[in-house]
Amino acid sequence: MCDASDYAVGAVLGQCKTKHFQPIHYGSKTMTDAQAPYTTMEKELLAVVYAFEKFQPYLVLSKTIVYTDHSALKYLLAKQDAKPRLLRWILLLQEFDVIIRDKKGADNLAADHLSRLENSHQDVLENKEITETFPLETLGMVTFRGDYSTPWFADIANYHAGNFIVKGMSSQQKKKFFKDVKHYFWDDPYLFRIGADQVIRRCVYGQEAVDILTACHNGPTGGHHGANYTAKKVFDSGFYWPTIYRDAHDLVTRCDACQRQGKISQKDEMPQNAIQVCEIFDVWGIDFMGPFPSSRGNKYILVAVDYLSKWVEAKALPTNDARVVVKFLKSLFARFGTPRAIISDRGTHFCNDQFAKVMLKYGVTHRLSTAYHPQTSGQVEVSNRGLKRILERTVGENRASWSDKLDDALWAFRTAFKTPIGCTPYKLVYGKACHLPIELEHKAYWALKHCNFDLKTAGDHQKVQMNELNELRDQAYENSLIYKEKTKKIHDSKIKNRIFNVGDRVLLFNSRLKIFSGKLKTRWTRPFTVAQVFPYGTVELSQIDEPNFKVNGHRLKHYFGGDIPPMVIPNLQTFPMDH
Repeated sequence: MCDASDYAVGAVLGQCKTKHFQPIHYGSKTMTDAQAPYTTMEKELLAVVYAFEKFQPYLVLSKTIVYTDHSALKYLLAKQDAKPRLLRWILLLQEFDVIIRDKKGADNLAADHLSRLENSHQDVLENKEITETFPLETLGMVTFRGDYSTPWFADIANYHAGNFIVKGMSSQQKKKFFKDVKHYFWDDPYLFRIGADQVIRRCVYGQEAVDILTACHNGPTGGHHGANYTAKKVFDSGFYWPTIYRDAHDLVTRCDACQRQGKISQKDEMPQNAIQVCEIFDVWGIDFMGPFPSSRGNKYILVAVDYLSKWVEAKALPTNDARVVVKFLKSLFARFGTPRAIISDRGTHFCNDQFAKVMLKYGVTHRLSTAYHPQTSGQVEVSNRGLKRILERTVGENRASWSDKLDDALWAFRTAFKTPIGCTPYKLVYGKACHLPIELEHKAYWALKHCNFDLKTAGDHQKVQMNELNELRDQAYENSLIYKEKTKKIHDSKIKNRIFNVGDRVLLFNSRLKIFSGKLKTRWTRPFTVAQVFPYGTVELSQIDEPNFKVNGHRLKHYFGGDIPPMVIPNLQTFPMDH
């Protein structure tokens, strides 16, 4: 029942039961300033359009009778020459099965009354116009996607249980429907599917499917297997739904226990970013090795390496406190000059007031490696491994003589060829090859010749050597640059391409976590939130009630949450609302 006044439209939706009209819904809307000047016919038809827009879910695919007190509307649907506005509204009503009947205003009291209710708060509330458009193409059909109230197999169950077929299907849809429906049968109150392996499985949907999938993955007999094994276990248990593999993958991806397993490997590393140094003795890396078995009271080795020449200085020490570090640095500066920067890890022997005062006094910049990532000071880590490897092969059985062998190990390390610089560290520092004891013992060429005391010849030779030294250092810089570019290309080709954004939730692989026995425990901690992303792979993490901290991205992985994602099971066909 529809009616319109000078300033409002009203409508009543009802249903005739035992010849008595029973109202279901009421609607009323005040016209806007643009709609108020409409003609009487336009206002009456606008009331009909308003009613069909408001009550559309109830009227699709149903026969509808419209009662109005404007009899001209009965003939307007068949009229050819009408105003464009009226034609547009008539085309909208063509989508419905509509019959317009005339009814006196005295017999249409409810709609007549609603059309005279003026909204006194119209200026206060949002002033919306009456909607004059309907959703195209989808009018009359409703698709259920991810709605647990309607099973994905509703059409198939209707066909088998009640011999009912959805109206409006195309010939191609019917062909596919009858091809699929052969694999199902109805055994009240369940629908079953006969698989390709001739196993009968019950069709499930919604929360029941979620519970089955969860039990097959992390239940007592689940075993936290991967997506394919979990889906296979559901099949073997006798259940089926179309998107089981996708849902199993989503469940495994978000399983909290599964995400906290595993270790980090080379594939998890971030892209390489080399530290390229131009001048010799400009940047030093410093680190402690140990503790080792006691040797003449010494348990630690303090190692310093120059980033360009790979020259290594090391000293055996009884402790690893700040006092011995400061003493070692002062002797280092006295021999090689004050460097521009020193790179170290975040150990307490390097991060303290005493160390900071020495850095401030000599004007040296102190760079710290990223937490949980010793590769930030990678050059000193490589030198540590090299010295350790030499000592392992030269010490005695009781390993107590390593401090006596340290000088020989340093000599061996300095005179070994280094691929990045294309020569030995000794030659790059002093401009000449280092003479070894074996050359005297076995009479090398230079050992057979007498020393030439001609000062002019010796001076000319020294000038040539100094020019050669400059060329050698330039060549070492170029070799180092080429070597690092090749190494980066090979390294980056083997890693996973992972991108972290601000706001992502991540897990941190805590290699320092050794307060428990390593078996059956995970080292993936928290989750944290990414607060900031820096160049070169460094990520700043935030945590509740604690300060932010920086780590290298290769010890992180995305965390998708421990909750089960909503399963979106697409419906293959559409069907009417009343089914």
